[in-house]
Amino acid sequence: MAEMMQFDLVSPERKLASGQVRAVQIPGADGDLTAMPLHAATITTLRPGVLTSEGPDGNIRYVVTGGFAEITPQGTSVLAERAFPADAEGRAALDAILQEMRAKAANTTGPEKDALDKAADDLERAIATIA
Repeated sequence: MAEMMQFDLVSPERKLASGQVRAVQIPGADGDLTAMPLHAATITTLRPGVLTSEGPDGNIRYVVTGGFAEITPQGTSVLAERAFPADAEGRAALDAILQEMRAKAANTTGPEKDALDKAADDLERAIATIA
């Protein structure tokens, strides 16, 4: 049996996940990474994207809009700005967030506009993966 680690996913609104998993695929700001048991201690910022936990009951996907992940040898904690299950209900909420981001980017200039446009593009790609 594969080693397991604790995984917690929380947003300001609620706790979305807590349990034992084999791995967590994380959309890091500097690139995607996979956290597994005994992983070196790391803290990373998140970009909008799909986060996947690999547990005994299969893979569960969530879409996050940003935040932080703390990885230790014992587990992974993700503190998301906003997070939703990668399902039809989550997609509706994410579509509204994407429209918000695009509207804000349209009324912004300079480096902030570039960051908003990139985040919106990342979120749009994540939304496209939800069937």
